[in-house]
Amino acid sequence: MLPKAPVPAASHSGIGGSGTTRSGIGWGLLGVTAFSFTVPFTRIAVEGGAMSPLFVGAGRAVVAALLAAVALAATRQRLPRGTQWARLAVVAAGVVAGFPLLTSYALTTASAGHAAVVIALLPAVTAVLAVLRTRERPPRAFWLTAAAGAVAAVGFASLQGGGASGPAWSDLLLLGAVLAAGVGYAEGGLLARELGAWQTISWALVLAAPPMAALTAVAAARHTPSGTPAEWAAFGYLGVVSMFLGFFAWYRGLAIGPMARVSQIQLVQPVLGIGWAALLLREPITWATVLGGLAVVGCAGTAVRSRARTGPGTVAEPRPGARPRYSKAAAASRSAAATTSGASGPTSPGR
Repeated sequence: MLPKAPVPAASHSGIGGSGTTRSGIGWGLLGVTAFSFTVPFTRIAVEGGAMSPLFVGAGRAVVAALLAAVALAATRQRLPRGTQWARLAVVAAGVVAGFPLLTSYALTTASAGHAAVVIALLPAVTAVLAVLRTRERPPRAFWLTAAAGAVAAVGFASLQGGGASGPAWSDLLLLGAVLAAGVGYAEGGLLARELGAWQTISWALVLAAPPMAALTAVAAARHTPSGTPAEWAAFGYLGVVSMFLGFFAWYRGLAIGPMARVSQIQLVQPVLGIGWAALLLREPITWATVLGGLAVVGCAGTAVRSRARTGPGTVAEPRPGARPRYSKAAAASRSAAATTSGASGPTSPGR
């Protein structure tokens, strides 16, 4: 049976938290493994043209929303309150609508291996957006390596896509998908500590269901979906696992935390994605793909780790004239004791 209670926030002091950390990392790894099939299966679903990108991108959200509605009703979850609805709309816009639709259109022309390299920028983007969301002050190395990762991703896209003229249209769609998913992951990881891991993605799916159902109907009317058993199986995986069950594990891992450390697990996703593309789609693994992937993953990993070193139990020196800053453990204690609805959010952020 699905749990009713939200996942409690993990201790950020590092005291007695090794088991909790291992649990968070384990759930995160399970989620990332589920997500690693998303790019190759999206490529399978749209490659033949039997299903339009709009149908694949929107229809998978409708399938997941139906499952989410059943789960929420069966466990009698309480409704989100106040600003939580607005934050759920941000999650829905990023991971329910933005990422699936943009990647579906991009993968009509881009190879799965190429897309996996561009999407490898996602951990750094998630970390940057989470830093902005929580007003942290990470070290300069964080910003430098995050910027280097962006340059590496755009450079790879330019060389492999549009050549000297710049990234191809599919690469721009992929970069937009990375930005959308980063927003959804960062906000969803924070919100999961208030609503619960699977509850967060479920409410986001239900909230986005009406517009996504309308887009699915428009897509089906314009181009009647058909396909081989393999294409329909890929579509089914996208709806059931990529859009629903995978988020159970991923948001649970982020909620248990520490988010900065759990988010590093995303670095294995492009590696797995390239491997699945080679095995399932017989795409060649070129040196350009390997080197591009190493560059982007290396920069993203350094950015996430440099930020993680400023997290648990640290006290930053205040700037002259600035208010004193406190450790995250102290901030967590203050937020837990607060009575306002907005005070329960975590102080450290989280594809």
